[in-house]
Amino acid sequence: MSNRTEHKIVTLAEGIEIRKQWKTKGDKVVFTNGCFDILHLGHVDYLEKSSEFGTKMIVAVNSDASVRTLEKGVERPVNSEYARARLIAALGFVSLVIVFGEPTPLELINYLSPDVLVKGDDYTIETIVGAQEVIAAGGEVKTIALVPNYSTTQLIQKLKQ
Repeated sequence: MSNRTEHKIVTLAEGIEIRKQWKTKGDKVVFTNGCFDILHLGHVDYLEKSSEFGTKMIVAVNSDASVRTLEKGVERPVNSEYARARLIAALGFVSLVIVFGEPTPLELINYLSPDVLVKGDDYTIETIVGAQEVIAAGGEVKTIALVPNYSTTQLIQKLKQ
């Protein structure tokens, strides 16, 4: 049997079907999203802690085009959406990865109806996209303390020096 993790990368339509199966089995589904351009300790720590809020975790990864619209700079993303999705999928505690091109993950959140929505503590519940929808559906919204001094932008600056 292959231990390749590429199968975890799915379309939204596939994700919706898998989510339905999980719901019937009683799984508690966690959802988070991000660019995850150059995977680093801060990302892994955040994702691992997020996964502990449930039994399955969906990570939505910004498409290359959407990263460019997020004011990350003309040189971003450094890694392609496929490369970023594969690295996230390779993490054992990640159940599914969905690449999305919209400016926010609101559409995915509405379709997937996660039990727990998680973002870093650089957000407040009021500023987390989809928080109101998840709470209205009976879910929870959590924030995770970020590891200080780890960001892709800082890494890129360090490499340039």
